[in-house]
This record gives sequence, structure tokens and C-alpha cells, in this order.
Amino acid sequence: MARSDNDSWDLASSVGTTATMVAAARALATAEPDAIISDPFAAPLVRAVGVDFFTKMVDGALEPAVAAEAKAAAEPMTAVMAVRTRFFDDFFRAAAAAGIRQFVILAAGLDSRAYRLDWPQPSVVYEIDQPEVIEFKTRTLAALGAQPSADRRAVAVDLRDDWPAALRERGFDPTQPTAWIAEGLLVYLPPDAQDRLFDHITALSAPRSRLATEFHPDGGAALSGSNQSLGQRFAAQGLDLDIATLVYPGERNPVGSYLSQRGWQVNERSREAVFAAYGRSFPDGDIVARLRNSVAIEAIRT
Repeated sequence: MARSDNDSWDLASSVGTTATMVAAARALATAEPDAIISDPFAAPLVRAVGVDFFTKMVDGALEPAVAAEAKAAAEPMTAVMAVRTRFFDDFFRAAAAAGIRQFVILAAGLDSRAYRLDWPQPSVVYEIDQPEVIEFKTRTLAALGAQPSADRRAVAVDLRDDWPAALRERGFDPTQPTAWIAEGLLVYLPPDAQDRLFDHITALSAPRSRLATEFHPDGGAALSGSNQSLGQRFAAQGLDLDIATLVYPGERNPVGSYLSQRGWQVNERSREAVFAAYGRSFPDGDIVARLRNSVAIEAIRT
């Protein structure tokens, strides 16, 4: 189903399903013998969502006829998600080492960083997402006995609504430096909403604040092509997930220059350079080919 201005979702539908898919990739990456990330909550969260295909994938329980095709689709995506996850993990670690104690995860989904990273005290981690997504993750992790390693403050609000006000209501202090991440988010926003997101972040960011995100130079077309191929593979295995319909097409302002014009000092790296920094090579194959040209962005508010 195509996106609409007021659509909503849980973790087994629409955009929420992609959060479950990414968590499944993190679970698989965590289980690798040469793992570069560790997310012990990814697999339990995937199982709790209950999408049969993803549950069987993380448990290695797919039927043999399906498993080979699923592996061909999952391996390159797992490689991409492992490096992406590590990049954002390290961004938060570097921000904490620089003395920042206020952190915001935009469209948090099944992100478990508030629980699994070693946060200096006192640190406050704000997680923003749809109310159903926030409620599910909070309840599920509590049932698992998980305890946040920082002061986690959930902000149950749609990013298309007045999320800055909701963030302030939870205690956010715009006079303090903040570290922000927008991971795997931008293509799920219309181009004009992407600009508004960064305008809000800029308005809320004191000097020395930091921001990490990623940008696809050809906009939604990059992920649309890759996701169409991925969706076709999944459909053949009985999973109804047409990811290509979830991203917004249209020309976008390049994030790096947009932030530079608004008082941020920007550093951009190609995805292949980020892979190389972790001793990895970008994977081959049609599933991720169009992601090769994306860039990782880190910025500091001056």
C-alpha cells in the first residue's frame, strides 16, 4: 500500500515492517563469527513482533527450499546493516567521549542502543517514534527484564507532528549540546519533510551539538530500486512486503550542503569508505547495488 499523509503503522505493517527487517539483519550480524556489532535484543524483539518469515530467519528455521533464496537476499543486506549500525554506534560513543550527555534517536523503531551501549552517567537518551512502536518496544524489553543503561525517555509522537514540543515536554534541554541520529529515515519522509526535520534539529541544537545521518544522492530512487528487488525476493518466499511503495520519490536537497548553509560543519564519507574503515568490502548483488553511492554524514553545530 502506498504512503499517505496521515498513515500510521505498527512493527508488523507498512514502514514498521522495515524496522523489524533491520532488527532481523542486526540479529544475523550479531551472530556472525567476525561480528562488528553486538545487539542481544535484536532477535528477541523480532520474535516478539511475530512476523513469521523474520522470526524463522533469525532462528534459522526457514524451510530448505526457502532458506537458500532467503540467504541470498539476507547476506548483502546484513552486511550493509552491520556496518551502518556500527557507524551510528561509534558516532554516539564519540559524542559521549566529547562530553555530550543528551542524545536523540529519531524514528527509533527497534533500536536498542539505550539498553546495549555503555553510556556515561548521567546520560539521557530520547527515543522518538509512533506511539504503537514505542509502547511495544518498551513493554517487550521490560518483559525480557532489560534495563536501560541510560536515562531513557520515550517520546511517542509522529515525526510529521509537532515532535519538538513533545521532546521538550519530556525534559529535552535545547541549551545543552545534543547528539542526534537519523538512521535509515530520510527516504521515508517526503523531500520537504526532510528539510523541515533538519530545520527543527538545527533550531534545537546548541553549539557543539552533533548529528549523524545518511544521504542517497539520487533520492528515493536508490532505495526504491534496491527495495523492489528485495521485495520481489521476499514475495517469492511468502512475505507480503512491497518496500518500494514505502519510500518517497522526488528530488531532495543534498543533506551536506543543506546543513552547511545552516551553521553545521559537515564531514561526508562514501559508504565504501565506511566499509573500509571496518575492514569490510561493500557486497555485490542487485539487492544493495544502488546503495553503493550513498554517503554517511557527520556534522557539528558551530
